[in-house]
Formats: sequence, C-alpha cells, structure tokens
Amino acid sequence: MMTPIGERFHHLQQQGRKALIPFITAGDPDLATTRQALQALDAEGADLIELGIPYADPLADGPVIQAASTRALRSGAQLPAILEMLSTLSLQAPVILFSYYNPIYQLGIPTFMQEVRAAGGSGVVIPDLPLEESPGIRQQAQAQGLDLISLVAPTSSPERMQAIAAQSSGFIYLVSTTGVTGQRQALGSRIPMLLQTLRQYTTLPIGVGFGISNPEQAQQVAAWGADGVIVGSACVQHLADGGIEGLRHFCRALRQGLDSRGSREG
Repeated sequence: MMTPIGERFHHLQQQGRKALIPFITAGDPDLATTRQALQALDAEGADLIELGIPYADPLADGPVIQAASTRALRSGAQLPAILEMLSTLSLQAPVILFSYYNPIYQLGIPTFMQEVRAAGGSGVVIPDLPLEESPGIRQQAQAQGLDLISLVAPTSSPERMQAIAAQSSGFIYLVSTTGVTGQRQALGSRIPMLLQTLRQYTTLPIGVGFGISNPEQAQQVAAWGADGVIVGSACVQHLADGGIEGLRHFCRALRQGLDSRGSREG
C-alpha cells in the first residue's frame, strides 16, 4: 500500500510535474503564525511541506534556520504543542516532520511516531540519525504508516548511496552541497552527477535541497532531473521579512517557476 508521500509523487510523475517542498520552522515566531503559514503554503501549491521542530543545537542548519529555531524556542514552541497545532489542520500536502534525534528520544520513539501519525503527519526526517542506527526507528515509523526520509550527502560514496537507497522509503533527500543549510548564489555543479549516480540504486523519487534560494535555481535543479525541490532557508527568510504574505508570494513564484519549466519542456 502506497503512503501519502508515495501517492503524491506518483500523481506528480503521471502529470510530468515536479514536487515543490517548502520548509518552515514550527513556532517561528509563534505557533499561530505557523498555522497560517502551513495553510498558505498548501494553498499556493506546495506538494509536500517540511515542518522543522526547533532545536537548540541544529548542527545541519545555517544562520537563518538557527535564528528561526531560537525565536521558536523563545516563544515556547515545544513538540507536544506543535503536534497539537498540526492536528487541527486539514491540508492537501503531506507534512514531513524534520527533527533532530534528541527531541524524539526524549519523548520516546514509539510515542513520537504514534503522535506524528495521530497529528496527521506523513513522514519524518532525522538529519543526525546514522544509517546504521536507523533500522529500529524505521520499523517504528513504518508501523504507523510513516516514511522515514533518508539523506544522501554529496560526499557519499556510491556504496554508501546504495546502502542508504536500500533502506529508504517515500523519497530520498539529496543534499546538494557540503556544509549547513542556507541560501546560495550558485548551486553545486556536482548535482547532475550525484543524481545520475543515485538513480542507479533506486527507483524512489529524489528531492534535492540545501541552498536553493529562488525560482530560477528551483527550475535548474528540476531540469537536472530532480523529482522534487526542497526550499528551506529562503522560505524561512521570506516569512521573517514579509510575514505570511511574503511567504505566500514566494511559494507562488516557486510553483509558477517549476510549472513553467514543465510547460517549456512539454
């Protein structure tokens, strides 16, 4: 049986379209704003949405998302309240919880997966979870019908890619560049080669993230063959600078950019 994430990618592939996957930090600047932001992203054509759980030591995140986590924690955004807020929404786009391992461990892995499912979540990304330690957590996710999304680094060897692909579900998150998240002026030139290599080991969709800052870069990643485009820091920055309307406008521009790419190629 296909998961909601699998169904969404399957539907998009039938249409010849690419997935737009925006990211925001839960509780930035407060949960009421997050609720509105999720609704705005859903209305403006997001195919999946990553919702970041704020964490005090986000090793993989650059300054924009670190600042968002600080604001969210200052506002009191804790995991139970975040899940409760999510449970009150009815979104078309499947929601993926992006969380470091420690908050999950503190709550308890089975409880976390159960509560994510009960809140309406469809998947989980744990950026600091090593592949070797993932089987038990993956089983807990699968027991709840959730996809545990795996990350592939640009430094991953072909053997490592193959090992990660063998355990993956939903889609594979290809990190486009080394270092932390953040907007970049230019995309990594190795992305096409990384996509080509990873395709040898999986039939799952591949989403590319880290560093995608504008519709033109999203178009470029899609043209290189990614099935989905993940946009994090730029969405967080647009929300911080322009509020809900700023985020709405940016998501609409990303959606139009990806769809116009498809129209030109068709």
